[in-house]
Amino acid sequence: MWHFAMSVFLIELYGHNLLLTAVFGLVVAGSVLVFGALIGDWIDRKPRNKVAHASLFIQNSSVTACCVVLMLVFSYKAEIEQMWHGWFTVSVFCYAVVIILADLANLASTALTITIQKDWIVVITGDNRGQLAGMNAAIRRMDQVINIFAPLSVGQVMTWASNVIGCGFILGWNLISLLVEFIFLSRVYQLVPPLAVKSQQNAGEYELKLLNIFQNMHNEAPTEQKSSPEMQRKSVTKLPLCFRKMHRMLCTCRDGWKAYYRQSVFLAGLGLAFLYTTVLGFDCITTGYAYTQGISGSLLSILMALSAFSGLMGTILFTKLRKHYGLAVTGVVSSLLHVSCLMLCVFSVFAPGSPFDLGIFSLLTSKNSSLNHKTLQKNQLHIYPFQRNINQPILPDRSSIHWTNNTVLLDSVHGSDHPESYISIILLFSGVILARIGLWSFDLTVTQLLQENIPESERGIVNGVQSSMNYLMDLVHFIMVILAPQPQQFGLLVIISLLFVITGHVMYFIYAKKYKIKETVIQTNSERKPQNPSI
Repeated sequence: MWHFAMSVFLIELYGHNLLLTAVFGLVVAGSVLVFGALIGDWIDRKPRNKVAHASLFIQNSSVTACCVVLMLVFSYKAEIEQMWHGWFTVSVFCYAVVIILADLANLASTALTITIQKDWIVVITGDNRGQLAGMNAAIRRMDQVINIFAPLSVGQVMTWASNVIGCGFILGWNLISLLVEFIFLSRVYQLVPPLAVKSQQNAGEYELKLLNIFQNMHNEAPTEQKSSPEMQRKSVTKLPLCFRKMHRMLCTCRDGWKAYYRQSVFLAGLGLAFLYTTVLGFDCITTGYAYTQGISGSLLSILMALSAFSGLMGTILFTKLRKHYGLAVTGVVSSLLHVSCLMLCVFSVFAPGSPFDLGIFSLLTSKNSSLNHKTLQKNQLHIYPFQRNINQPILPDRSSIHWTNNTVLLDSVHGSDHPESYISIILLFSGVILARIGLWSFDLTVTQLLQENIPESERGIVNGVQSSMNYLMDLVHFIMVILAPQPQQFGLLVIISLLFVITGHVMYFIYAKKYKIKETVIQTNSERKPQNPSI
């Protein structure tokens, strides 16, 4: 609900301009890139209930505070606009506060997602991998359904009432849900005693290591040669506080990426991150392109529903394949299905009705030719280079499906005439919709592999780095669209997206091959052991 409304509010706040939305997207992606490992390290070091409660409180309170600021801005915007001399300073301050609060809410949401979906679930299901797979699939199904109906509820309020009332509705919902979620999380924590048991990292080891570095800078004796632990700890406290904090943050980030790299499922996680660099999804890029090809908003809504149904089929496929063939084979089958369906999108680039034209690049590079300039203006379609759907978060979690209503954002977009043929656009959306089956099944496969193979002591920091990788690859997709914004260039983005997807799946194939070889060796050794007990 908040992701839906935030994009609308930013557009309304800046006069139907996407500048604030783009800034918000870059801030969100950059913050997760920088703080992803630190968030994961914090999750690993603190008790599970405190992490969940703190993340929940920060997330909901940030959203609530942001709603209050937005309500004040929307209520007194006319009065502020009359103060021309003070409007710029006040508006910039309000924009900064809104973006900072929203970014803080997103960081807390990332921490809560890692805590619940990557840690709590593993502990709750224990060694029962079948139950873990079923719970992962059930949560993803709920995500899809909620991400469709939640925006509808607040969207109706904002449509029939106002933005101020919409902010108030979200504010009240967050306050109520904060209490309900707090009670539910506490109840689950009480019902599952293993959640209270957590392997703690030895904080003293880091302090002593840091002290040794500091002493070496001053040519002092190493800490291990000190006489007593008490003297060592006293010496640690003498270090400058800013030096300790900054160095600890840098070391945590470095160690987090190293821990991510040395995981046995590193290639599988990296392959999943590569799937984020794609325009072949139901975000504003694809829907905006569809508008230029004469597709109506009502038809896009129907396609979104079909996409949601396709995603549900993917969760069912995952549970069936995993049960009969195991995780590794499930990932391979899902990858092949995903790539096969996306080939329809590549065929759409060269099918009748496609606007694909590489000649647009020569027009863009020939700036000195007035004829080319006029031709470019004639072919220019009024679509924003990095435009996203108003009902979708900037740089969203691609494992979620968000409701689409393009009419507000695209009020100023004048679609082109109807194409000569609809074969191209039919192939494009057929591929995108059908590919969701393999995509969701593959996403669940890698998620469970990460859950099963990451040690408990590193579960938070590794998943934090995984989130950073996902946002990094999504930024690459964001930059791709900025560099090639024209509908005539969309075909090139489709081909590049498929190359990134294939690269990601190849990484998984390499991992799966190693996994099967290792599994075969372990199985062979276990079969030989009873026959040769003396060995």
